[in-house]
Amino acid sequence: MVTAPHHLAAQAGRDVLREGGSAVEAAVATAATLAVVYPHMTGIGGDAFWLISDGSGAAPKALHATGRAGANATPDAYRARGYDAIPWRGPDAALTVPGTIAGWEAALALSAEWQPSLPLARLLEPAIQFAEAGSPVTESQARLTRAKHDELAGVPGFAATFLPGGKAPAVGERLAQPALAATLRRLAGAGLRDFYEGETARRLAADLARVGSPVTADDLAAHRADWRTPLSVALPRSGARVWNTGLPTQGLASLIILGIADRLDLGDEGSFDHLHILVEANKRAFLIRDVHVADPSTVGSPDRFLEDGALDALAAEIDPRRALPWPQPAVPGDTIWLGVTDGAGRSVSLIQSLYYEFGSGLVSPETGVLMQNRGSSFRLDGRWNVLAPGRQPFTTLNPAMARFDDGRWLTYGTMGGEGQPQTQAAIFSRIANFAMAPQEAVTAPRWLLGKTWGEGSLSLKVESRIADETVARLVEAGHEVEVTGPFEDFMGHAGAILADRDGLLTGATDPRSDGAVAAL
Repeated sequence: MVTAPHHLAAQAGRDVLREGGSAVEAAVATAATLAVVYPHMTGIGGDAFWLISDGSGAAPKALHATGRAGANATPDAYRARGYDAIPWRGPDAALTVPGTIAGWEAALALSAEWQPSLPLARLLEPAIQFAEAGSPVTESQARLTRAKHDELAGVPGFAATFLPGGKAPAVGERLAQPALAATLRRLAGAGLRDFYEGETARRLAADLARVGSPVTADDLAAHRADWRTPLSVALPRSGARVWNTGLPTQGLASLIILGIADRLDLGDEGSFDHLHILVEANKRAFLIRDVHVADPSTVGSPDRFLEDGALDALAAEIDPRRALPWPQPAVPGDTIWLGVTDGAGRSVSLIQSLYYEFGSGLVSPETGVLMQNRGSSFRLDGRWNVLAPGRQPFTTLNPAMARFDDGRWLTYGTMGGEGQPQTQAAIFSRIANFAMAPQEAVTAPRWLLGKTWGEGSLSLKVESRIADETVARLVEAGHEVEVTGPFEDFMGHAGAILADRDGLLTGATDPRSDGAVAAL
C-alpha cells in the first residue's frame, strides 16, 4: 500500500510494489514523481527525513537527508549585503545543500540488503515521463502560484519554469519540466551520487555561482545523508510506543505532545477536553522546541524531555479549564508526506520538503532543480539556530511511526510546517484513543494553533465542522478561536497506513490534498 498527496505519485509507488519492489523502492518512485507533479510542495532541491521499519516489529531506523549551510553562508556575509535577517526568497535564500537525493541513495542501499534491487531507471521512470510530457497542474499549485506570483516572478529561473506564457498556469493545464527530466534521466544512468559529484553537480554549482548562492561545488561534494537513532516515547495509556526523528527536526515536539496527552483525560473525540488538552500540550512542546531543537552540535540531547518525570511535570502544568496565554512565534512551511508498506511488512514514513511553497523560487536552468529555502530559518544572531557554515537548520519535518501493544503498526505523518505535530496528535489520538479507522481519523475536522502560509494570525483555527458547543467552550477557556472553512488546505495533507497483526493494511489519504491510497 502507498498513500501520497497526489494520486499519480501513489500509483507510481504502487506499480513498483506490483513488480516486487521494496517499500523503500516504492517510496523513492513516489517521492520522485511528487517532485515533478507537486512542485510547489516538494522537489529534488529540498530535504527529506525517513523512518524505515524492516517489518520485524523492532524500532525503525531514522535517515536524515538534510543539507548543511554552504561554506560562504555566514552572518557577516549577509550583513555585508545589507540584510538584518536571511531572506525567504531568491539566491540568498538558497543557502543549504539539497539533501533529498542523498537520502534516496542511502535508503536504496538499505533496501539492497533486504532483496535484489530494481533498476534505478525503473524507479525514476514515472517522474521522467511526467517531467518530459507534462503533468496537469493541480488546484493547489495554481492557487499558490497566483498567490505568490509577485514575490517569485522575479527570482532567477522561476518564471521560465512555472509561469508559462508569463502567468500562473490554470488548473488542468499541462506543465512540462524538460530540464528536470534531463537531470532525472542523467541520474538514472549515472547514479544518484552524480547529483553531488558528477555532471549534475557541476551544472548545478555553476548555476548557483552565477546568481550568488552561498552553496558551492565543494559543499555539494561533501554532503551525505546520516543514519540516526530515532526519538521515541512509550504511551501506556494509549498502548503504544511512538517514534519520530530527532534534532534538528521538531519530532521532539510531536512526541512531547503525545507524552503529555497520555497522562490526561481526553474526554470524547472532538470534545472540548480533547482539543483543549492537545492544544495546551502543543504550547508546552513548542516552548521547549524553540529553545532546544536546532543543529545537534549546538544544543543538548533532547531525550531528557521525554523522560517520565519531565512529561509528568509538563502535564501537571496544564489547567483543564483555562488556556495558557499565547502567542509564540510560528514557523511556516510546505511539504509532502508519504507512507508505504510492502508485502513483507516493511514500512516507510517519508517527509520531503522545499520549506516554503516553491522554496527559494530559484531554479537552476541547466538542471531544472528548484532550490529549497530551508536555511531561511537560521538567525543571524542570538543563541538559537544561528547561521554558520556546515550547520543544519531547524526543520519542521518529522515523519512518525507507532507500534501498538496488540501488534498493530501505524505509519503516519503530514505536511504543514507548524501544524505537523498538531495534526499528528489529532490523527494518533483518534486511532489510539478513540478507535477510529485511519480514513475517519484523517478526514475528521482539525485545528491549528499559529500562523499558516504567510498569514499573520496566531489564533487557534478550527474547521467549521467542529461542534459549536466545543468552539464556545474553547473561547470561554481563553483560546482566541477563528472558525475556518470545513476542509482547509493549511491544516495539512495527512496520510496513514495501519497494519494489523494478520497483515491487513488500512490506508488513509487527506481530502484536503490531491492524494490517493493505491494498494495491491
